Amino acid sequence: MAAWLKAALAAVIVFAGIFVIVAAVGFSIIGSIAGLHTNTGSKAFSGPQGPYIAKISIVGEIGGSANQYYSSGSAYHHAWTIETIDTLIGDGSNKGIYLYIDTPGGSVYESDELYLKLMEYKERTERPIYVYMGQIAASGGYYVAASSDYIYANRNTWTGSIGVTLGTLFDVSGFLDEHGIHTDTITSGRNKAMGSYYEPLTGEQKAIYQSLVDDAYGRFVAIVAEGRGLAESMVRGIADGRIYTAAQAEGNGLIDEILGEKEAEDAVKGKFEEGAVLYDCYYSPDTNYLSLFGSLSGAGGLNLWDLLTGGAGEASGGDVYEGDVAAVLELASGQAEAGAPPLKYLYTG
Repeated sequence: MAAWLKAALAAVIVFAGIFVIVAAVGFSIIGSIAGLHTNTGSKAFSGPQGPYIAKISIVGEIGGSANQYYSSGSAYHHAWTIETIDTLIGDGSNKGIYLYIDTPGGSVYESDELYLKLMEYKERTERPIYVYMGQIAASGGYYVAASSDYIYANRNTWTGSIGVTLGTLFDVSGFLDEHGIHTDTITSGRNKAMGSYYEPLTGEQKAIYQSLVDDAYGRFVAIVAEGRGLAESMVRGIADGRIYTAAQAEGNGLIDEILGEKEAEDAVKGKFEEGAVLYDCYYSPDTNYLSLFGSLSGAGGLNLWDLLTGGAGEASGGDVYEGDVAAVLELASGQAEAGAPPLKYLYTG
């Protein structure tokens, strides 16, 4: 294709993109004024008038809440879930919580925050919490489940994975030496930059990281022991990070009963006064014209240019890294920017 034709095509695409953005913003503003889209993304739900059991789904990895424009209602939203439980605490029509859990776990911080909020709910309201485990309720998912009064699981559920991970730390210092690349890191102390890709961990630093993992693990064991009425020594014996089937988990006292989802829902409703309904509480993200671009770009890391040009790498003008050295440097740079990996209650099998 001739250069002048490529330039003309690019100009048309750019102007079209600008027009689309302006139109989207305009229609979004009009939609907001006219009430054409929901605005429940950052708000807790409002329950029904009569007595009800609140069904809250913990689906997907447990972590900080995502951008409401770039995510769907089916993913876990931490801030919304915490706010919803706060709302339930003050709602006299609410009679209990039914947690549907289908997650490999997640961040230590958010898993513990959710657990503490559920325990606050129980202590302040004296209402029960029931759990149903879907396909997987592991690690942080089981941590959260330990807050409940009774745990149901599907016969195909995988659960357990009681343990803590700090992820994998890479050391590329030997590779850099081999290619004549020298690095210097200026810090205020010998352990300030520990975990860097650029130098190996010392024995002292490994012990520091292990102490962080051990502390979080000890808390996990204590929570399971208290929640399930088991001795801590017994929990430590089964809490080596392994995953359990529903039958194995029942045999180890980690769950109470194996049932299908519909049967479990009926069993829970039967524990409450007649007329109490199971009310599905779910996150509803803001919906407007801009969210279309957000969901598309967020799903695959595409930008507007990619969307308009079909994701053509040549037109995007982005750098293309080639060769082992550049790839390793890019990997190391990403780790340096991210800092030390966070502690997680996460099953990664």
